[in-house]
Amino acid sequence: MIVEQIYTGCLAQGAYYIESDGEAVIIDPLREVEPYIQKAERNGAKIKYVLETHFHADFVSGHLDLSKKTGAPIVYGPNAQPAFDFYSAKDGEELKVGKVTIQVLHTPGHTMESTCYLLKDENGKPTALFSGDTLFIGDVGRPDLAQKVKADLTQDKLASHLFHSLRNKIMPLPDDVVVYPAHGAGSACGKNMSKETTDTLGNQKKTNYALRADMTEAEFIKEVTNGLVAPPAYFPLNVMLNIQGYESIDKVLERGQHALSPEAFETAANETGAIVLDTRNAQDFAKGFIPNSINIGIDGNFAPWVGAMIPDIKQEILLVTDEGREEEVITRLARVGYDYTIGYLKGGFNAWKAAGKEIDTIVSVTPEELAEKMKQEEVNILDVRKNSEYLSEHIINAENAPLDFINDSMSLIDKNKTYYVHCAGGYRSMIFNSILRARGFDNLIDVKGGFSAIKATGLFPITDYVCPSTLL
Repeated sequence: MIVEQIYTGCLAQGAYYIESDGEAVIIDPLREVEPYIQKAERNGAKIKYVLETHFHADFVSGHLDLSKKTGAPIVYGPNAQPAFDFYSAKDGEELKVGKVTIQVLHTPGHTMESTCYLLKDENGKPTALFSGDTLFIGDVGRPDLAQKVKADLTQDKLASHLFHSLRNKIMPLPDDVVVYPAHGAGSACGKNMSKETTDTLGNQKKTNYALRADMTEAEFIKEVTNGLVAPPAYFPLNVMLNIQGYESIDKVLERGQHALSPEAFETAANETGAIVLDTRNAQDFAKGFIPNSINIGIDGNFAPWVGAMIPDIKQEILLVTDEGREEEVITRLARVGYDYTIGYLKGGFNAWKAAGKEIDTIVSVTPEELAEKMKQEEVNILDVRKNSEYLSEHIINAENAPLDFINDSMSLIDKNKTYYVHCAGGYRSMIFNSILRARGFDNLIDVKGGFSAIKATGLFPITDYVCPSTLL
């Protein structure tokens, strides 16, 4: 028996490959499915099932392409009603895969169709639980994402369902069962997940606040809903893609890999209304970029921030990337439903610069330079981290302007004043600065290295640390 977690750090997402005696299943596949197919082929195995734990909100699953290319049926648990052919598994039903068995455990709460899959070895012993967004390491799935599906659903009602699912279906399982969740720290599907991506159920019963044996239903509802903030705007759009279907990623890649000269790129930007998305490193971007382009670096939590910053998943996009990374960027955009990349700048930003085209820059200073400036005069500091990060620890007198809610944060800025902008490490502040620069705010200065670099200098007055109750 083979059990492999295929973890994607950008999305903090875990897909799973299970194989036994020449048969395999894939659980919660990513949009690009060739790696799963190739893995099975190398092992001489046939993919028998594509298992989905629920309708995902934070990414577009690869279930449709994988099923089409392999002939394996798509399996959901009870209550799922997608717009394509699928197999509706019953609660408690067992699926044979080679010499092992996968038992379907319907666990509503995160969503009403949420389902876990319990893997039993060839002797019938439970060995692993693929828990989707029902149970994370250190946390459980947030119960507020499915409220719009039915008018009578509230986050408290969903939390109640989750309480009973955990206690009736999961907690009675043996302590040595290994928990394999769909997400880890960094995902917005839970509020306080561990950086660990697997654990035993027994250890989770000891350490996960939501699995306390003496917890009442009322206490559970209160604790699991505390600290929730509005989910990213792209979540419901991804849910609908996962329910209704989507274009093959092969077509998405073909459309996006259209190399454009600087002249053709400029014409496309002026005539199509496409967003110019620059995915280079933040400091490289600051030194020179195409006017009105926005920076979301590929080497970071790229896809979730695209989803949070670009409200329309049908928005046409023109790319500026490091040379050779065009296909990677297009693929990672497609993972969260942004399928309308229409081309990229051939030769990257250097080609634009060599063509003599207009460029823009963003001033960036070190924490030491900011500290010296603060000795000379009063300065305005914007901390664009999440509110939970800010409340945990921040520069005294800095104002919180979370990137997550950039339209609200923009109202805090006076165009007649200069602001020094920082996040945790320099990634999010450049996203913030580039978007506002494109909107006419030219009074923002970036602080290199963010709060971690600021704190390390010892030159700034910092509030006492308070352990956060939520990471949202």
